[in-house]
Amino acid sequence: MRFKDLVKSNRSYRRFDPSVRVDMETLNALVDLARHTASAANRQPLKYILCNDDQMNEKIFDCLAWAAYLTKWKGPKPGERPAAYIVILGDKSVSDNFWCDHGIAAQTLLLGAREKGLGGCMLAAINHKRLRPLLGISPDHEVLLVIALGKPAEEVVVEDVVDDDGESNGSIRYWRDDAGVHHVPKRSLDELIIQRVSH
Repeated sequence: MRFKDLVKSNRSYRRFDPSVRVDMETLNALVDLARHTASAANRQPLKYILCNDDQMNEKIFDCLAWAAYLTKWKGPKPGERPAAYIVILGDKSVSDNFWCDHGIAAQTLLLGAREKGLGGCMLAAINHKRLRPLLGISPDHEVLLVIALGKPAEEVVVEDVVDDDGESNGSIRYWRDDAGVHHVPKRSLDELIIQRVSH
């Protein structure tokens, strides 16, 4: 897959095919990709918890909030839930500031998952008080993100931020149509680039 296609196919997938398992070897390989990414001052403070156990997955699921714009949707139903999770932690004994390391790592994990035919969702809406004791997370480790992973079982469409007349209305709220297709509005390139300096 071309890199551009890989990036464009890397959406926030929130419903998964339960028949497709994600083995520990795959989770290890994804973290190994993240391990090779940039880190502020090369401190490498990120640590990871990997889980593909069904019972623990359900407990982790209960610590997460899914898709804030879909106010009537409480997250994937049983039979649509992630096959695995990667919890990204910041080790405070290594650094007291994790800068953007976890964002770089999370994006790398998800791109690696897409290359393997999987998909995922980066979650920061976490019930820390429930997750920390559940996974026995040390006070030295800050919970930064949870990555949900599995084989996507939904269609996600990227479209321009426009209204019915084709004009931009500024709405970036994602939504689902009656067929369950997940629509993600994106701002245009011209809106994002505010200046071009060239020779």
